[in-house]
Amino acid sequence: MEERISRSKADKKLKTRFLQALQRDDAEEVENILHTTNIDINTVFEVEDKSFILASYKQGYWLPGYKLESSWAMGLHVCVMYNSLESALVLLENGAAINRKPNGKTPLHVACEVSNSDFVTLLLNHGARVNRALVDKCSDNNDEETPLHTAARFGLPEHIALYICHGAHVDVLNARSETPLIMAAFWSLKIREQEYSPDHHLVCRMLLDYGAAVDLQEEDYKTALHKAAWNCDQVLMQMLLEAGADARIMDINGCSPIQYVLKVASVRSTGDGEVCFQLLLNHGAARIYPPQFHKVLYACHQFPRAVEILINSYEHIKSTKKWRVAIPDFTYQEHREFYDSVFAVCSNTPRTLLHLARCAIRAQMRTRCHSGIKALPIPQSMERYLLLEPEGFIY
Repeated sequence: MEERISRSKADKKLKTRFLQALQRDDAEEVENILHTTNIDINTVFEVEDKSFILASYKQGYWLPGYKLESSWAMGLHVCVMYNSLESALVLLENGAAINRKPNGKTPLHVACEVSNSDFVTLLLNHGARVNRALVDKCSDNNDEETPLHTAARFGLPEHIALYICHGAHVDVLNARSETPLIMAAFWSLKIREQEYSPDHHLVCRMLLDYGAAVDLQEEDYKTALHKAAWNCDQVLMQMLLEAGADARIMDINGCSPIQYVLKVASVRSTGDGEVCFQLLLNHGAARIYPPQFHKVLYACHQFPRAVEILINSYEHIKSTKKWRVAIPDFTYQEHREFYDSVFAVCSNTPRTLLHLARCAIRAQMRTRCHSGIKALPIPQSMERYLLLEPEGFIY
């Protein structure tokens, strides 16, 4: 019994020694331990992980607080966390398993989450599986994603290029049927700061250049364009539309991207709702159902230029009593000239011939308005008119 206890203490001491050598990147000590002891190179440690870098816990499972602050990890995971590149190389040269995930993540996932390009390159060059998900398909974990998804979520252009060059599938799906493009589009807006991420825009550009399918839908039938519209991200919306995104695709609730912009235009302080509406309509988006147009005024009454763009997309639309109710008195007074023109035009009188000619040209071009009108040999002022550029007054 005493001999067994003594051996257990010795094993524990050796394991601690091995862990500490990995953490301080003492490659010589790591090599010495591997060659002079019988320690398993793939031994699993319990290490501090207060930032949940290593953990991939299943949603809905309860764990005590002290368990959440630590995670299981093998030597390679530890090396990635502590940037111990030389020790990692020793482990790999001695046959360490590169794709195991004792707590749900492979070393490659961890390297991606800590944005360590050196480790990503090292792991890929030693055979890390670039299309492997966080958890097995048979699990119920809703966070399942490949390293490419992780790179898209965090906006890491260098990692995107590395993964694609090492065989990552550009349209690989996670547990929610999201592609990396859909994920990058969603995470392009920093909600707290209300700022758009240039890195996420670059990731989207790279994925499109690598051949990502722009109209693939996730489990709720939303496309990348729906996500960009929800963020009111005009830069990304233009990128997706110019890549051929369908502006008329509906999600599981029957909402197209233009309805997403309508829902959030008033709360996206750094977004430009009017430009988003203009982009979508110039790429063939379905217009708001006329009997429901009062909802546009409820949502956008403070943005008369956006209202003007939407009204001018119809040959003629007639106002109802709900329109005036939807516009608060203080807003009506602030933009009185504009709203007086709205109610004067949106009555029983027909629109001008100039407007009807605009509608006829746009109807012929359908989804090609944005590119087709710019190709016409017409003055720039007429081009802006055809593309629904707002003028501050409706006639």
